[in-house]
Amino acid sequence: MPGPTELLATWEAGLAAGPVRRAVLLHALTGAEDGGRLEVPVGRRDRELFALRRTLFGERLNGRVTCLDCETEQEFDFDVGNVVGVAMDEPGEVLASSGEWAIRLRRPTSGDLLAAAAAGPAGARRELVTRCAVETTHRGRPSSVDDLPADAQSAMADSLADADTAADVRLTMPCVECGRTTSATVDIVSYLWAELDAWARAVMLEVHLLASAYGWAEPEVLALSPTRRRFYLELVGHG
Repeated sequence: MPGPTELLATWEAGLAAGPVRRAVLLHALTGAEDGGRLEVPVGRRDRELFALRRTLFGERLNGRVTCLDCETEQEFDFDVGNVVGVAMDEPGEVLASSGEWAIRLRRPTSGDLLAAAAAGPAGARRELVTRCAVETTHRGRPSSVDDLPADAQSAMADSLADADTAADVRLTMPCVECGRTTSATVDIVSYLWAELDAWARAVMLEVHLLASAYGWAEPEVLALSPTRRRFYLELVGHG
């Protein structure tokens, strides 16, 4: 389990980063090797992030979803074991088809997503399609990925989502007001980062209060267990 110093370093490194870079930083906390981290398929990466979330913050994840019809906001609980406990999807290539188009794909990795993010909003989808399409055929003949129509690109995304369930975790529930079925995406990177951010800010405050009261340096405060930190905070009137 990563310690407080490592968690704070990850939080600090990710403060100015985008979501894809944050995912890579969080994945490093699972013990994934530096050299191969960018080559791990997104579904496997996210499954490992769900397991990390369970280790750091527990089994139950709390979220909110807004009904598209009546705009009622409601809370939901999600058991991360629903992802961690499911068997890993089989590795290998994925087949997608749309009309007379057939595409053979490999599963996207963190490296692919970083490259897509670097391409900007206008070029992100094209970059991802280009990197993940292994072979493209039209009417049985080889074709360029640049010629893929929008519906074929959508079919690619759907096939990848179906083949890599941990990369696109969704749940559905009825709206408590109007009864319409509402879908919520459980984006583990966003949820885990928000929880790490809240934890880091609380710990930084504890460090400030104890350093001010006792003259301790940050490493000395972080070396204390959470229970002992709370006890010392109570002694100085901050419990």
